[in-house]
Amino acid sequence: MTWTLVLEHLFIVLAAGMLSIAAGLPLGILAYLYPKARAVILRVVDVLQTIPALALLGIIMVVLDPGKATVITGITLYSLLPIVRNTCLGLQEVDPGVKEAARGMGMSKAYRTLLVEFPLAFPTVFTGIRIAVVNAIGTAVFAAFVGGGGLGSVINRGIRVQDMTLILSGTGALMVISVALDLLMGWFERDTRRRGGGARSMWIPAAACLLAFLLLLPYGLSSVGEGEILLYDGDYSETQIMHHMAKLLVEDWTDYTVTIQDQMSQVNNFKALIGDSHTCDLMISYDGTLLTTFLQQDPADVPEGVTLYDYANREAGAAYGLTMLEKLGFDNTYAIALTGHAQGGAWNVSDLIPLAGDLVFGAEHEFFTQEGSMKFGPFTEFYGLKFKDTLSVDVSLKYAAAEKGSFDVTVVYATDGLNRKAGLRVLEDDLGFFPEYNGAFLLRRDTLERFPGLDGVLDLLAGQISNEDMVEMTYQVDVEKRTVDDVAREFLVARGLLAA
Repeated sequence: MTWTLVLEHLFIVLAAGMLSIAAGLPLGILAYLYPKARAVILRVVDVLQTIPALALLGIIMVVLDPGKATVITGITLYSLLPIVRNTCLGLQEVDPGVKEAARGMGMSKAYRTLLVEFPLAFPTVFTGIRIAVVNAIGTAVFAAFVGGGGLGSVINRGIRVQDMTLILSGTGALMVISVALDLLMGWFERDTRRRGGGARSMWIPAAACLLAFLLLLPYGLSSVGEGEILLYDGDYSETQIMHHMAKLLVEDWTDYTVTIQDQMSQVNNFKALIGDSHTCDLMISYDGTLLTTFLQQDPADVPEGVTLYDYANREAGAAYGLTMLEKLGFDNTYAIALTGHAQGGAWNVSDLIPLAGDLVFGAEHEFFTQEGSMKFGPFTEFYGLKFKDTLSVDVSLKYAAAEKGSFDVTVVYATDGLNRKAGLRVLEDDLGFFPEYNGAFLLRRDTLERFPGLDGVLDLLAGQISNEDMVEMTYQVDVEKRTVDDVAREFLVARGLLAA
């Protein structure tokens, strides 16, 4: 964990807080002034609060690209409820005598609401702001799922590799931030109530927010310079290793600068790679993923006599203007694995056919979806497997659940070093259900035009990385706790591609 991640997290919270205040206060005032609109406004902000955070981010990404803008928009919508409700409630609770006196002095409705009633209602309004900000600190951990940065990436990684130090450091930082802000805002709230509100009470936090926003602005703006090659850090060690390896190699062999941005999943990274408003230039991917997940096709669509790699490459070029470079050597295909207590004499997937009725199959939520053909339903139908039960777990918790024996069978990636740590037996896909997932760099064609020779440098890695190499490297990162940069550099030096 670094201070950059902490300050990024604070920026996300502060930016979302300021936007939610800018939207929530007017909505609360409108709800107070117009009783007929009140029910509609309050119902809408209520409904927004009931949408799961990840679902809300997914909806927003239909319009916005992955990144901080998506996260800030989501948290802003989540934060409206306490601000709108407390603004309306605070105005309703202003002394009726004060309202009548203002009316008797000939003040217009808008004038007395903004300049008389609202300052008096501000202590209650500020309570809503305080609740929204503290809640936003925890909600902002979801930024890690869409390339928004912040402390969520630390916690997610800690859970996946079962590193209690990472989990506690990320959680502890969130707790310190939450408690510190809550105490500060609580003190100010009590002070404003003691003073009975007033215009002065409103301008102090507004000035403090503006100053903090300006100080944190560098951590919210992209520091990417003109002519830099842009990548996103992955949410798995394998992706991170390959992206850092690409950075080390390109910057050593060329004059180009490579910038690795915040963590992002494969699917979101692909969305950031395509289109005119793209925010990255290349990513590590797999021919099987490109075909089944990104292009939404099946291995059966590959014409006879054409390899899956060549076909997926051709289709990606026609649809999105992308190209895959040479295969790197490792095949990170889906694989079926048995936990230690259930291994018995099974070595092939077909060995599970007579055993499946007594076994529980557990996997991440994504594997049970209908997106693409390489999922649980088509797999079990192909092999004729009928498991006793299924268990859907978060991908970050899968290996911990496997070690504890929460299920007997799971799906893994063949080159994941955590398979070794969890003591899983990877079975042979003897009937050939899963296609190849050959690792290769996926680039925009215009990236190759902007950076001549880039493909030649990256192709120095072609065929250099075996499955065993990748298992060892991910094991070094996830289990031995070595840094991604150290592992990537060590491999390049060993292959003679980088000076020691």
